[in-house]
Parts: sequence; C-alpha cells; structure tokens
Amino acid sequence: MDLNTVVEMRDARRRDTWRPGDAWLGGGTYLFSEPQPHIRRLIDLSRMGWEPVRLTAAGDLEIAATCTVAQLSRFARDADWTAAPLVEQCCRAFLASWKIWHMATVGGNLCNGLPAGPMISLTAALDGVCTLLSQGGEVREVPVKDFVIGAGVKVLQPGELLRSITLPARALASRTAFRQASLYGLGRSGALLIGARDPIDGELALTVTASTVRPIQLRFAVPPNAEAVREAVEYGVRPEEWFDDIHGLPVWRRHMTFRFAEEIRRELIEEAGR
Repeated sequence: MDLNTVVEMRDARRRDTWRPGDAWLGGGTYLFSEPQPHIRRLIDLSRMGWEPVRLTAAGDLEIAATCTVAQLSRFARDADWTAAPLVEQCCRAFLASWKIWHMATVGGNLCNGLPAGPMISLTAALDGVCTLLSQGGEVREVPVKDFVIGAGVKVLQPGELLRSITLPARALASRTAFRQASLYGLGRSGALLIGARDPIDGELALTVTASTVRPIQLRFAVPPNAEAVREAVEYGVRPEEWFDDIHGLPVWRRHMTFRFAEEIRRELIEEAGR
C-alpha cells in the first residue's frame, strides 16, 4: 500500500532530531499493510549492518531487531540447543507467505505489540531481554515480558529504538512445549502457550500469549499438579486481560488457555518423569 502522507525517507545511520510523524522502517510488512496517516517520515534501518543473529561468547543468542523471520528460522535449524525446535514452531505460527517470511523482522513483530505476535511469544518464553536505544544514546534493558504492556502498547519512549533481543544460554537449554490454536486453518493465533522447564532447577515457566492482551508468565518453583496450574492461570490473568477481537471471544480464549496449560504441565512434568 502506498503511504501518501510520507514526504521523506531518511537513512537511520545519519543522526537527526526525532520529530512527530517519524517512524522506524524495518521490513515494512506492517507499515505498508494499511493506511498510516500520522506518518510523515520513515527512518530506514535496512543499512545499519547489524548481524541478524549470533551466539555470544557466553552462549547467549542475540537477535538483531532487523533479523527477518527467515534468517532466524535458518539459524535455529542447525542449532543444538534443547529449545531450538521452539524457534521453528513460533516462526510457523505466523502462517505467513514466503515473501513475508523474508521481509518481516523480529523487532517489528515485537514493536507492533499485537497479542498474536509469535516472536513476542518466543522471546518472552525464553526469558528474552530487549536492548533499547534512545535518541540521546542512552541504553536500557527491558525483559520481553514487560516490553509489551497491552494490545499494541509498548514501553518504548518517543524515538526509542529496539536494537536487539538476547535469549540467555540457560533458557536455550530448557525443555519446551508449544500449543497454539486459531479459529480457522490459516488464522491468527487465538491462544499460544509455551512451557519451558529450567535445565538446572527444574522450574516450570508457563507463558501465555495471544489469548491475553500482553504476555503473562507464570512460574512454578516446584513441579505443579493440575490444580496448582489451574489456580495460577485463574488468578494470574485478570478478567479484563483476556483479549477480544474477531479472531476469538474471551470465553473461548480463556477455555483454550486452561486446556493448553494442563497439556503443557502433563508433557513437561508428568510425561518427563516416566
């Protein structure tokens, strides 16, 4: 879609004062998908030269905001971390075309802040941390689970940039379980839950996304029974936090969340102990 209100495009490598009507341009799959009448200038990140995805010396996985879904998927296919299959599962949750896979960025998915954003689900479940850069050069770090605070609402300040997301090595060694539901075959996620079992202390982290307006993470220091998981979901998600749109009513999303939470508990706690 043409953005007929845009009057200028600027290379992000050239510093300039941030002003109302500016927007960061990554892959552009969202920006060019619908009218953006408030945008006057696009700040293009495509020439920043950031390495898409890499393992640090400590074994952490650093994903640049400009890394595409296709690049992340390719990198994880050859990885030997226990949690590697989860990357492909979340990439496939886009149910997107080949073209979108090669243009859409991980950072763009987080910065849209949509409840069904599968890169939000992935990075929140693996204890990801966002590195944010301000226009003045200040750097701050925010856990992914706290980065999105509502449907389409993030903690980004005006002009602030998501530089990268880091997944710790310990989380990459977790056993994971993935559950996702849509109302129809090629539909947007109505509920997406991920369980991750810590490789050292056995703690279970259950991350609820898509069915809620923001990522909600529930942690169990000791192996929970069915009642403990149900109680945690019941009291961990406030009534107003169940998402409501054409892709699923809150009552259905809530039902699927309870169902998936118990399935994940059985897979990572009961079946693992056999």
